Amino acid sequence: MPAAPPARAGLAVPVAVAALLAVVLTAFAWFAVRSAPHDLPLAVAGPAPAVTQVETALDTAAPGAFAVRPVDDEATARAAIAGREVYGAVVVGPSGPRLLVASAASPTVAASLRQVAAGLGAATGTAVPVEDVVPAPEADPRGAGLAAAALPLAIGGILTAALTSRLVRGRLRRAATALAAALAGGMVTATVLGSWLGSVEAGWWTTTGVVALGIAATALVLLGLHDLLGTPGLALGAAVTVLLGNPLSGLAGAPELLPGAWGAVGQWMPPGATGTLLRATSWFDGAGAGPALLTLAVWCAAGLALLGLGAARSRRVPPAPAAPAPREPALV
Repeated sequence: MPAAPPARAGLAVPVAVAALLAVVLTAFAWFAVRSAPHDLPLAVAGPAPAVTQVETALDTAAPGAFAVRPVDDEATARAAIAGREVYGAVVVGPSGPRLLVASAASPTVAASLRQVAAGLGAATGTAVPVEDVVPAPEADPRGAGLAAAALPLAIGGILTAALTSRLVRGRLRRAATALAAALAGGMVTATVLGSWLGSVEAGWWTTTGVVALGIAATALVLLGLHDLLGTPGLALGAAVTVLLGNPLSGLAGAPELLPGAWGAVGQWMPPGATGTLLRATSWFDGAGAGPALLTLAVWCAAGLALLGLGAARSRRVPPAPAAPAPREPALV
């Protein structure tokens, strides 16, 4: 390919860099800056007048931040937290309100709820006690390890697809290689995040399986896109995974902290579903794991279906005719 004229190349490079930075900064910085609580599920237990008073106080302090769910008593509130139906609960008793949080579900949300409790205490003149009913691991109370895992999980699937599509021939071999690489990635993640850093507390094999499923979900779809569209398909899938799947995963906070409906979109992508599944299996006995597990299974099935479409298309396209062999020059 001939080189571009110097003047054109000198203009194209700054434009390309500016465009790339604009896209990347928008994808990462915009979601981070605009993060705030949106309809966070919060249970309130107590007499009806007290529940109404708490709901009014919360709506005044942070309009639209909480979706209050009245429950009958403290036991029901605790069950709702353990079942991942709510992030916390305000329990109103004879001695005043108390706050229940679950920092394992999201340290960021738990910190926000503690601030709300402090505000309620300042308004009533009485401190609001806080109990962490499902605490984050002592080795990683801020959830930094799980939050930092979003990008490596995305890159793991992309790298698996990129290397497999380049080095392995045959669709079945590629699918098998991607699954083997996903399992290896799951083992490494379980060892680093679980055994070493203590950021997740599920069993080693459970964490391995969850992460392997997440990596396979990304890798198989990207392999299918490569099979149908070539390198542009793989590049497009990788860009979507990094620019949307990673910042929308909710691993750094919670899906309800992302603006608009983006939090729900992130849970439909492998990094977000993998993070939710890791939380569910580590601290909540699998509660709330169903939608995430279904999402990853659908992605894996979609990837296999794309590979099948690629195989069917290759069978329909007749092979290119072989070039005629060069004739030997006649001997005179």
